[in-house]
Amino acid sequence: MVETGKKVPDIELLLTGDKTARLADYRGKWLVLYFYPKAGTPGCTQEGLDFKEAIYKFRRQSTAILGASRDSLKAQENFRAKQGFPFDLVADKEEHLCAAFDVIKRKNMYGKKVRGIERSTFLIDDNGILRQEWRGVKVKGHVAQVLETLKSLKKS
Repeated sequence: MVETGKKVPDIELLLTGDKTARLADYRGKWLVLYFYPKAGTPGCTQEGLDFKEAIYKFRRQSTAILGASRDSLKAQENFRAKQGFPFDLVADKEEHLCAAFDVIKRKNMYGKKVRGIERSTFLIDDNGILRQEWRGVKVKGHVAQVLETLKSLKKS
């Protein structure tokens, strides 16, 4: 499991655009890795659109963005295309990435207990060190908070 101040594990990622990558491939730039429960749902769509709107601000900070969920690659491809996201999405059907970042939680959905992703964001520096994490994220204002934290950490 990841810990703030420690190197993140080098996990293989299945990305939209029929690509694979490893977390280590992002070394040399900062990375925002955000987890969302389900492609195409209102909160997940809004969060992705908020990151899309701020993409140039993140790029000016030499920071990549990846969104991740347990959805299939096809679902992620459709979600990305429909919303025009300028960043890749990770299809983590096997939950390797979710497990490493400990984002699978027991949730209460309409009175039923279900396993699902707790909306979470992780800020990883250019050396692959986890610098900040947000768990139980509320979408409104979150992207601005991530950007401000990024700028602050890069100054120090």
